[in-house]
Amino acid sequence: MPALPARVSTAFSGALALVFPVWCVGCDLPDVALCAACRDALAPRTLRRRLDGLSVHSGLAFEGVAARALRAAKEEGRTRLLSALAPALTTAVDAALRSVGGGGAPVMLVPVPTSAAAMRRRGYRVVEILAARAALPTRRLLTVGGSTADQRTLGRRERAENVSGRMHARGAEGRRVILLDDVVTTGATLREATRALVAAGAQVVGAATVASTPRRGSGSFLTASDA
Repeated sequence: MPALPARVSTAFSGALALVFPVWCVGCDLPDVALCAACRDALAPRTLRRRLDGLSVHSGLAFEGVAARALRAAKEEGRTRLLSALAPALTTAVDAALRSVGGGGAPVMLVPVPTSAAAMRRRGYRVVEILAARAALPTRRLLTVGGSTADQRTLGRRERAENVSGRMHARGAEGRRVILLDDVVTTGATLREATRALVAAGAQVVGAATVASTPRRGSGSFLTASDA
């Protein structure tokens, strides 16, 4: 199909905006999905936390613009925002790879699986889209079985119980793995994914996420310069 003339294209975009209004996910500025200031707020900075010995690197704190963008991409279908969040995942993966070092077998990037309920609700796998937008090669080694409640509605203990024993890994024996996820909150999902992979013979050497929920006053975050 030939490209539309500039004037026609502009008019067409304007007509679409009337039918499907757009606003900045970070500040509600009209007619733009993500304004320049809010895009700047998504500039990655490496954060690190420990989960039972597992080093988790993240590219953003899950607050402000980052939190709003991730929620909109996951729950409102605004998947185009994942392109703006992909650099944070790239930054986190790079930091995780540096911490692992170059020795040993090659490292495989394994996304945390999407539950059946979340797949029915959204129709897409957020972590895999993020990895694709970041041009990161991934391998599905994990599946999740049974029904699970929505993690967003649960507290720390309930989150752990909700996913406990639900994940299974295949083709993981002898693999060195870095887990990928969108957000780490209590760490329950990453712990369960690690358990499943280790049970299948893999070595989980780290995890990388787009964002990490700040734990106020806990000192759980270290910047890259402190790592």
